[in-house]
Amino acid sequence: MKGLLLAVLTIFAKISVSFDPLRRLWASAKLSARINGRVDPSIVLQGAPEVHGTGRIQLGRDLYLYRDLYLETQEHGSIQIGNRVVISRGVHIVSFAGIVIGENSMIGEYASIRDANHKFGGGVTIRDSGHDARPIEIGRNVWIARGVTVLPGVKIGDNAVVGANAVVTRDVPADTVVAGIPAKPIPTKPISQMMGEAR
Repeated sequence: MKGLLLAVLTIFAKISVSFDPLRRLWASAKLSARINGRVDPSIVLQGAPEVHGTGRIQLGRDLYLYRDLYLETQEHGSIQIGNRVVISRGVHIVSFAGIVIGENSMIGEYASIRDANHKFGGGVTIRDSGHDARPIEIGRNVWIARGVTVLPGVKIGDNAVVGANAVVTRDVPADTVVAGIPAKPIPTKPISQMMGEAR
């Protein structure tokens, strides 16, 4: 009985794999219909991102975009993603002012990058009070680990690393490793030096 079940599941697995290019083509077409920018054929999509708002999104080449991504642009916001960026499953990127992600950067699962916060006070409900927005800039070759939150106005320099579940409230200099809530530098060799040693 187990052998028969395994044989049937193997057949279904092979059929599923044969439809994978069609799923990726559908995801690319769906994304292309929702954004103002171009979806280059070199982009690998594991699923169609959920896109809301104005669609002011520019995508580089050779991206690897996992499933369950949420991309939103409102008001003057835009999202620009450089070449060879990897964005893992469940990442939320929301822009009211502008978010730039530099080439070769990697963003871990369930990270949240939002350049706006709700206003509150003055006798107006939070829902109706609008947003305060400041652009976010993420440099080249940056690694943002799983569960990180990047808040409005932050600049993360080239070759920086942000540890898992950190909350980034201030700028992160290039070649720096930060972790914690709020994210602070942790002692380590400069990233560029470690990369040189690895060669």
